[in-house]
Amino acid sequence: MPLMNLIITLIVVGVLLWLVNTYIPMDRKIKSILNAVIVIAVILWLLSAFGILGNMAGIRVGG
Repeated sequence: MPLMNLIITLIVVGVLLWLVNTYIPMDRKIKSILNAVIVIAVILWLLSAFGILGNMAGIRVGG
């Protein structure tokens, strides 16, 4: 994955997270859980993109 795509994706995710935190009213606890989930997902995606984590295609969530 080219570095420019990585940077653009991180900027888009950051802006979307900021918009959700700023303009969608929700409880502070829910907002912090949402932020944590998104940050963990982005970190896992970055680790996978740089080849540190390996291929995540075999990971299944749920059933």
